[in-house]
Amino acid sequence: MTASAVLPQAIEPPVSLWADAWRRLARNKLAMVGLALIAVLLFVAVFGPWLTPYDFLSQNIDARNLAPSLAHPLGTDDLGRDVLSRVIYGARTATLVAIVVTVIAMVIGIVLGALAGYFGGWLDAAVMWLTDVTMSIPNLLLVVVINTSLKPRLANWMEAQYLETLNPIYRNSIWIDFILVFGSMALITWPPYARLVRAQVLSIRNRPYVTAARALGLPTWTILTRYIVPNAVGPLIVAVSAGLGTAMVLESAFSFLGVGVNPPMPSWGNMISDGLRVWQHYPHLLAAPAIVLGLATVAFSFLGDGLNDALNPRGTK
Repeated sequence: MTASAVLPQAIEPPVSLWADAWRRLARNKLAMVGLALIAVLLFVAVFGPWLTPYDFLSQNIDARNLAPSLAHPLGTDDLGRDVLSRVIYGARTATLVAIVVTVIAMVIGIVLGALAGYFGGWLDAAVMWLTDVTMSIPNLLLVVVINTSLKPRLANWMEAQYLETLNPIYRNSIWIDFILVFGSMALITWPPYARLVRAQVLSIRNRPYVTAARALGLPTWTILTRYIVPNAVGPLIVAVSAGLGTAMVLESAFSFLGVGVNPPMPSWGNMISDGLRVWQHYPHLLAAPAIVLGLATVAFSFLGDGLNDALNPRGTK
């Protein structure tokens, strides 16, 4: 008998759940393409001011509606503004709205969903009724009502603050647009997160380690934050990756309809709206923001599908 047969074989170190999920994700080519596109989008959003060849507000009447060229790779619009610069700044707007709205909606969904699933009873019924009511209201109608009812009041308040303090920040109306977009979009996007977290908590709350934590007398908040919510993170990550793409599309749709981010702040939605009016004569004004928005949406879809396969052990072969 050889020595190699007697010696025990080397024991491989255990692989963590996240490392194993990353290996499965890395083998998914479409997911990696989506991740690469999202990385490029984030890079452009963060370093946009240093990447744009022109100021996104700079107008040149002598260079109106120019076709793509070396000087203007994506052409110019009807005010002579460089379309590439506005698309890059639009990436910053879309990314900022998507991240902030998704974080707010996720926090609301986690808190309400975890409480509803853990305690059940009247609290569960109340939260589920609230999600049903919120999801039954047309998104556009809710956003229009919020904007039309709150925007004049916020504008008057900011004008009063400016007259009192003479601080120029109160004259920048873009903050009103962002506040209303963040709030209204968060109000219509939190129910799916709440339903998902509630379902996960319902399947976790009676497991042995949760029962043991209750028997030890741990506070409810500790049980929720340390033992229940962390074990519901996997499906939540998938939902967040899809939610980011959905938030980008919603922001663009609302800006397209005039109830989102308004000019002169560039948004892919209002750029598409402007391009639709003249697309037959100047198709580049519509094609540039529409293609970029489509690529961003597809990237988040690819990544979401890849994360779903990577974090779902039952989906592995």
